[in-house]
Amino acid sequence: MAKPYKTTLPKLLVRQAGERPDKPALREKEWGVWQAVSWRENLRITAEFACGLDSLGLGKGDVVILIGDNRPEWIWAELAIQGLGGMALGLYQDSPADEIEYIFSLTECRLVVAEDQEQVDKILSFRDSLPHLEHIIYHDTRGLAAYESDVPGLKDFKRLRRLGREKHKDPVGRYSLWARETAPADPAIIATTSGTTGRPKLAMLSHVNLLSMAHNLGLSDPKYPSDEFVSFLPLAWMGEQMMAVASALMFGFCVNFPEEPDTARADSREIGPHLIFSPPRVWESIAAKVRGDIMETTPFKRMLYNRLLPIGYEYADALFEGRTPGPWLRFKFFIADQGLFRALRDRLGFSRMRSATTGGAALGPDTFRFFHALGVKLKQLYGQTEIACISCIHMKGEVDFTSVGAPIPETEVRITEAGEIVSRSPAVFLGYYKNEEATRETVSDGWLLSGDAGYFDDNGRLVVIDRLKDVMHLADGTRFSPQFLENKVKFSPYLREAVIIGNERDFITAILCIDMDIVGHWAESRMITYTTYQDLAAKDEVYAMIRDEVARTNEMLPPETRIQRFCLLYKELDADDGELTRTRKVRRKTIGERYGGLIEALYTDACALTLETEITYQDGRVREMCGDIRIEDMEA
Repeated sequence: MAKPYKTTLPKLLVRQAGERPDKPALREKEWGVWQAVSWRENLRITAEFACGLDSLGLGKGDVVILIGDNRPEWIWAELAIQGLGGMALGLYQDSPADEIEYIFSLTECRLVVAEDQEQVDKILSFRDSLPHLEHIIYHDTRGLAAYESDVPGLKDFKRLRRLGREKHKDPVGRYSLWARETAPADPAIIATTSGTTGRPKLAMLSHVNLLSMAHNLGLSDPKYPSDEFVSFLPLAWMGEQMMAVASALMFGFCVNFPEEPDTARADSREIGPHLIFSPPRVWESIAAKVRGDIMETTPFKRMLYNRLLPIGYEYADALFEGRTPGPWLRFKFFIADQGLFRALRDRLGFSRMRSATTGGAALGPDTFRFFHALGVKLKQLYGQTEIACISCIHMKGEVDFTSVGAPIPETEVRITEAGEIVSRSPAVFLGYYKNEEATRETVSDGWLLSGDAGYFDDNGRLVVIDRLKDVMHLADGTRFSPQFLENKVKFSPYLREAVIIGNERDFITAILCIDMDIVGHWAESRMITYTTYQDLAAKDEVYAMIRDEVARTNEMLPPETRIQRFCLLYKELDADDGELTRTRKVRRKTIGERYGGLIEALYTDACALTLETEITYQDGRVREMCGDIRIEDMEA
């Protein structure tokens, strides 16, 4: 019996357009109004763009780069090049120019679909060094009307669709023929890896890689044609590709695009999605926002929250422990749900939420427990780009906040003698683009090496400790996971980032970054004046408040792994400065190099340090930054 995923993304588009032609496939908010695109129209626009690409000579084996915010044009362009036998490569919209230039040069890309003037200008800044780049397609026309006459190869998205209609009188029929010629094993997309150790690698994934993952994940976490999904995370991220492209085409649900990134939360509430998949940073941000709002609300609402949230925790803990809540606890939770949690879920846009998942990095147990207390049945996923994002998930009724669940169907996971997690499934990628050596280092006899340390618990669920290279030891041999400690301390609503230090040291220290919005509100409510992030982070009152937050974290930790000294950095850690990946994972090597003097000061008797560093803007400009940083001791 043929597997249902033994097909291709373009074939699924043609099938969905035939089976549910008038049902909404995409929906975009524009000028305050949701504009729906049916499956029939979705196919027609994709086919016209594919014919336009064909008129420019693009086809099998070509790479089309996509960069910009989440828009339907991204989906249409991606499926168009795939229908012609090519590959789509998505870049993060805030990627710096030098990183984009590197990827353009490596792929010898001939055509890029750039959303707007900002992205077009970024590409034009280094176009002279890219002899292969022939065409730049844009779809947000604001500010670009005067460009076309001066810039060779610059075309509007709609103009390329017109070229397609002129070359092929029946674009849909032509695209359907091309789609039939695509094979499941053909490469479909190139995804950039997180690049925690340097430049991102380019992972090639086939149609069967993507669709086997979508199908098998659907067996563990069902999706239906009637579902709504809001696409607000970058489509360059493998998790968003998994949901907004592969799963949407496999199951036929509608993908919604917010008007702007800043309106994503409000727009999501209007839709009331059934599905959400976000990395930990999004869930941490939502949890911090809730706790921050509670501090600003009326005394009555704050009292209600403080009284009812412990009931939610009690109910969630019973389920985590495998116990059936008793009648009295069920009654209390019902009252708490009616009195607070239901309204709070609605405000967050979770009123119809059936599947809430997180992945891409570890989510702190405190944040995980918090959402379950509110009645949001959050589940952890585990995987990596090279296995189409997913290998494990919490199954229904088996949710806990220490593991990442069990392997999905057709996925094998085992632990090597060195303690490394390795996996094997139909979703394991084809290899890295033009990097056979890295491919050999990552795949061995069909097994994908994760680089993560972990083990299986007594229930057969996978527990991820940390990156193998990041698991640290104190000088006395005490083993600890910096990522675990960072997640614990970041549960504080006042902290946005944390970097734990201590490998081969006598004790653990931390470099912390405040959340300016929440700490700013806290300062204003106490009549504390400030001007900049740097000024706010240096305030004595802020240091005292953060010291209390770290003390609360320390109470939950064994004495040997408690934070003994910390400092507040005078700037946020930033991906543009190379300190974080685009998915906000800490680049520890960069932190060690850039803040080496500060790290050494944390292990002396120094109580302050003058620190000089550089910050990089998205346009490539660099500015020197200097300031005094205070170092705080915690009580033993």
